[in-house]
Amino acid sequence: MADIVLTKQTLDEVDSVLSEMLDRSGAHTALLIDKSGQIISFQGKMDAEKVASLAALTAANYGATTAIARLFGEEEFTLLFHKGKEENIHFSNVGEECLMITIFNNNTHLGLVRLEVRKGLERIEATFAKNLRSWFNS
Repeated sequence: MADIVLTKQTLDEVDSVLSEMLDRSGAHTALLIDKSGQIISFQGKMDAEKVASLAALTAANYGATTAIARLFGEEEFTLLFHKGKEENIHFSNVGEECLMITIFNNNTHLGLVRLEVRKGLERIEATFAKNLRSWFNS
């Protein structure tokens, strides 16, 4: 995995995107992690211990799911969704290096979450691209 160098401005923009996404979607928690399970950004209502565990377990889950995808001739599954009795978790790729985890309850509609996550992903990927350009131009 390549090293990701993010500026404070980029991290602030990512925090803002996640916060706005939560407001618009009705989800209550969003995390951006790298694929090794390191937390890049966290917004929402979850205690720090659970956030760290969720990040690590998500990275492991992603690795297992990627192996399953390859059994079927897919490079990877770009979207995962787990539905629980009360809580739901939506996972998405952000570029090649990161994952977004969005958590919402059954009072929130999956379609709205997917729409707002897609918009958020586009903004975060554009922010990362801008960060990369500025890093190489400095």
